[in-house]
Amino acid sequence: MFYWVVKAILAPVLKLFRPWAEGADYVPRTGPAILASNHLSFSDHFFAPLPLPRKVIFLAKSEYFTGRGIKGLFSRAFFSGIGQIPVDRSGGKASERALATGLRVLASGQLLGIYPEGTRTPDGRLFRGKTGVARLALEARVLVIPCAMIGGFEFQPPGKITPQFKVRPGVRFGKPLDFSRYYGMENDRMVLRAVTDEIIYEIMKLSGQEYVDEYAAQHKAKKQAEKKARKHDPSAKDAAAKESTPGEDAPGEAVSAGSAAGVAPAGPVNGTAVTNAKAAVGQAEAGSAPRDADPAHANGAATPAAEEQATTISDSTATS
Repeated sequence: MFYWVVKAILAPVLKLFRPWAEGADYVPRTGPAILASNHLSFSDHFFAPLPLPRKVIFLAKSEYFTGRGIKGLFSRAFFSGIGQIPVDRSGGKASERALATGLRVLASGQLLGIYPEGTRTPDGRLFRGKTGVARLALEARVLVIPCAMIGGFEFQPPGKITPQFKVRPGVRFGKPLDFSRYYGMENDRMVLRAVTDEIIYEIMKLSGQEYVDEYAAQHKAKKQAEKKARKHDPSAKDAAAKESTPGEDAPGEAVSAGSAAGVAPAGPVNGTAVTNAKAAVGQAEAGSAPRDADPAHANGAATPAAEEQATTISDSTATS
């Protein structure tokens, strides 16, 4: 009830920015599903659910709910009111709990909102998706609705609180993706990567963004290290080595649902991603997908559980 009260209050204010929406009819009115979106700005949390006649529940970092005093109370009430659930981003067992929270939301028949990139885009481009979205989709056996936020990066640039009134923010929903052909294969990381790449590809088609085959958190860490290096900071090199690895497994969001054909996208997400996705499909169907074919896991990098755990939370406060 509180969600609808908050939405009723915010809707008239948000409409002053002249938001637009396309394809809202693709979102099922009832039943569990995953809404997988790109993440351009903090305003995504408001404009994505605005045209939908049902509640959207997002997984949000727990810091929003742990503040003290009047400010903390207001923060908890506000984020609860807009459909956010607190999740610990510390990794390990906390990530498993985050995944379990997402599964509970879906098991209760609700619409779960997730940002597969795991954090806001640092420069307006679309970055590599975390595979937790695929894990959630396959385990919960639900459809995934690709969603593209349009103009949000220009509407509320990183580090800016005041929106740019000359920009009309929009949202475009795509046809539901059905990955039922992969049910029972949620522990196969090649399948998880193929499903995730297909979801990201559909988002890319809807948004028109340039794709970058790198995790957004990694990219941010690199840029921060380069900035330090330019200032002749001797610790820049160490910072880059230290920050880039955790960034790969930074909390993200899960999403799932496959195409009607159930195959990896043929479009140019990028050569590596598409090649891996196609290979994963063929190898998974043959029941012999190699465990080290994905570059993300080369040299014995992250385990399936580690990467999957890192895809369920949105770092919605990133501004760099």
